Amino acid sequence: MAQKLERQTYKFHNTISINAEYAIVGREEEEGPLGSLFDEVICDDNCSAKSYELSEIDLIKKCLLGVMSKADFEPNQVDMVIGGDLLDQLTATTFGVKDYGFPYWGIYGACSTFSLGLQIGAVSIEAGCADNVIVSASSHFSTSERQYRTPLELGSQSPPTAQRTVTGVGSVILSGRGNGPYVTYITKGKVIDFDQNDPFDMGTAMAPAAFDTIYNHFKATNTSFEDYDAVFTGDLASIGHDIVTRMFEEKKFKVRNYFDCGSLMYDRENQYVNAGGSGAGCCASVFCSYIMKMFRNKELSKVLFVPTGALLSPTSQQQGQTIPSIAHAVVINSKRG
Repeated sequence: MAQKLERQTYKFHNTISINAEYAIVGREEEEGPLGSLFDEVICDDNCSAKSYELSEIDLIKKCLLGVMSKADFEPNQVDMVIGGDLLDQLTATTFGVKDYGFPYWGIYGACSTFSLGLQIGAVSIEAGCADNVIVSASSHFSTSERQYRTPLELGSQSPPTAQRTVTGVGSVILSGRGNGPYVTYITKGKVIDFDQNDPFDMGTAMAPAAFDTIYNHFKATNTSFEDYDAVFTGDLASIGHDIVTRMFEEKKFKVRNYFDCGSLMYDRENQYVNAGGSGAGCCASVFCSYIMKMFRNKELSKVLFVPTGALLSPTSQQQGQTIPSIAHAVVINSKRG
């Protein structure tokens, strides 16, 4: 059974191994600094589909098949798929899994969806409710932009604080047996509202949620930045990353080896991405490529992974609501326990 350390944090005692991972991205992401690390790159935004939304569904299908192939799994060996995306009612993920007969939990945590899925999958395995779980999260630049911001046809310019929604999907297989790396701790996030309502500055909106979750994780586990090879937040990009750094420095923390997936995805000097990347597929695809390859190559042994999510919707945005945010933390360790 998992050990509850404080209100938000749990330590696992059973094996929760990441046995396979797979990442697919778009052309813009391939042109970034991580381009050679992804398993597949799609031909274009449509990828021969009739719409951007159908393209995202195809991305999810390809990623599910890719991660199962890596693990030498058949669909009937998967106890459940836990996944989500940014489209209304999780339509991309729902249509992506429907043809394979998977038991399915559709989840939504905005850009924190992947870590939310890792937490639910790990808890399920720890409790004996599953042996093999696929966790997946996706986003698509063209589907998200026209749902949350403006029609693509307008060609609107974005301010420097904006982030580019990543076209990408990442999937892992969590299992109750395997050679790791392992999920060893989780810290559940709380909804934090920084009273910010600009959808073109989500890094500022999400930064306090990242700080709150990391700070409470450090407190519950009696750790700090020095205890991890790296701390990765998800999708804060350059502005949110700097805010979190300052918040910890104000608390007298020595901030070291702290990175953000939204900043890692693109080359901001040579690509038109403003503050960096975002989207549920951003941290998922970075985790399933860059981070996991460093684990496989023994360049990392212990990581705190903290994707963040801006919990806005088109309805709340149009009604002038603020942007509440959340962050969920997962410790990945090359050793059990």
